[in-house]
Amino acid sequence: MSGPQRAAAVDDELALLHPDAHCALIHSSPFQLLIATVLSAQTTDARVNTVTPALFTRYPDAAALAGARREDLEEILRPLGFQRAKAGHLLGIGAALTERFGGEVPRSREELVALPGVGRKTANVVLGNAFGVPAITVDTHVGRLSRRLGWTTAKDPLRVERDIAALWEPQRWTDGCHRLIEHGRAVCTARAPRCGECSLLTAGLCPQAGL
Repeated sequence: MSGPQRAAAVDDELALLHPDAHCALIHSSPFQLLIATVLSAQTTDARVNTVTPALFTRYPDAAALAGARREDLEEILRPLGFQRAKAGHLLGIGAALTERFGGEVPRSREELVALPGVGRKTANVVLGNAFGVPAITVDTHVGRLSRRLGWTTAKDPLRVERDIAALWEPQRWTDGCHRLIEHGRAVCTARAPRCGECSLLTAGLCPQAGL
């Protein structure tokens, strides 16, 4: 079995194990997903979901966000930590979207990463989940599982992204990453992976690299 065939088989198995895997950040628009993803840095998706309802009720669009008082934003974002930096990013995003993009979230990676606080990972989340553009999101789970599966030895997210892209067809990228993330949370955890309960291992699809 070739590397791409094995990687496809892993994704097929994960699709059976985690058929409902999806973006864990609750959102109803590209704008909401962009903001939630920026806020998810250095915290959990679940915690972000506790503050975004109030945030989006008060600031439903880019123009409202651009006009927010920094102190009010910081108070809403305080439970996430780093509220000063995150408030600054949100104010900058609101202003940039309003002034440069007519209040809409741009659909290109180049334009997205030019926004305050938006890196390649955030851009890929938005492209894949808001606009249906195939994109690989390398978070800690995707990176860890990719190394354990023997798909990469890299720790740099861009190199990991490129290594996965060489193994998976683009139609697997977005949802495949959701499945890796779900498996990383539920089974292939960082400190105590539950290898004895993992069908990837029993199917001969995981070499347990680094374990």
